Amino acid sequence: MEKISIKTTVEGLLSLQETGDSATLLGIGPMSRNCVQAALELSNEDDYPVMFIASRNQVDKDEFGGGYVNGWDQFRFAQAVEEVAEEISYDNMYYLCRDHGGPWQRDKERDEHLPEDEAMRIGKESYLADIEAGFDLLMIDPTKDPFVRGKVIPLETVITRTVELIEYCEGARKERNLPEIGYEVGTEETNGGLTSTETYETFINRLKDELAKRDLPMPTFIVGQTGTLVRKTEQAGQFNFNNALELAEMAKKYKVGLKEHNGDYLDDVSLLMHNPSQITATNVAPQYGTEETRAYLKLAEVEKTLAERGLIESHSKIYDVLLEKSIKSERWRKWMVGDQVNLTVEDILANKELSEEILDIAGHYTFNDNDVKEEIKKLYDNLNNHNIDGNRFVINHIKRPIRDYAEAYNLKGSTTRIKELVNN
Repeated sequence: MEKISIKTTVEGLLSLQETGDSATLLGIGPMSRNCVQAALELSNEDDYPVMFIASRNQVDKDEFGGGYVNGWDQFRFAQAVEEVAEEISYDNMYYLCRDHGGPWQRDKERDEHLPEDEAMRIGKESYLADIEAGFDLLMIDPTKDPFVRGKVIPLETVITRTVELIEYCEGARKERNLPEIGYEVGTEETNGGLTSTETYETFINRLKDELAKRDLPMPTFIVGQTGTLVRKTEQAGQFNFNNALELAEMAKKYKVGLKEHNGDYLDDVSLLMHNPSQITATNVAPQYGTEETRAYLKLAEVEKTLAERGLIESHSKIYDVLLEKSIKSERWRKWMVGDQVNLTVEDILANKELSEEILDIAGHYTFNDNDVKEEIKKLYDNLNNHNIDGNRFVINHIKRPIRDYAEAYNLKGSTTRIKELVNN
């Protein structure tokens, strides 16, 4: 299928909003190769475009530490998605997207308090790899700053850094004669984020002026705060329809789509309100990692029962290995609330209930660990000997929540609707 740019796709969705037949795109965190396959299968089956949104912690250059997802850098990530697409005879449109690109966006860079010029240089080098690997959308997010932690970064600082980074990326793209790419700006952060319509429009106007001075394109998406917030494995926020609609209408005046982040674990009512609120796209990531973890644990229960009946000689240690690795990764800290952020690994290991909660939150951070991969293989082998396709179960398990969102977001058939609109 011929692919159209993400900017054209969003413009098509904005036009379709006038007909009542629009959709909300789904940005999916590529938490694993299984997750990529689940997303592509559904995109193929139900005829809608899909976005893969990779953070710098997930996918990045090896010299910056690589990514925790399969050790992917930008090129290996792009190749892996292409390989899965070929394996399933994919015939739709997928977009490779950088989520939260820019300075200090890797945990290590913030922890080390890199100077601004060094952080900006690294951010640009990471974007260059994105561009050369064929990414379709770059999120320009200079709002993480270790020197103003806990404080609101001045809007002018955000605009200055945003324009500098877009100017760099556009220059790099044109030098290489590469196709048009889209840009995403703003941040979902409640502290200093674009939470009010007044701040949102001020940001858009100031950005528009600065981009115009340099003959740079307007962004494809502007992120706004719709009330969503993910903590642990729950939607801890409250979707705000009125705020979402106001922000979306504001963005639309500038032919830009409203992008929502932290869309994980939303209830059905909130999901169904997304089209009426004219949100153009939603990002969902950790939920799919958690679903994959839960799938492995369900398979482990089956394996355990078979072993107890003497039908399996030696069962895997997938539960124990995932549990230990996820706790020791300490990547769960960003999702915790209150004093739990400061818990020690020893505290958690000594508490069975808390340990299992951490496993649910952070299991997906360990999928690329060699010990974990070895136990998954053993789990699959044991189950395959009893006519259970473990890998198929895992992929289908991830597909369930993606399908729920796609149905509520009116995504089915949206590729055809967009293309018909663009071609007429």
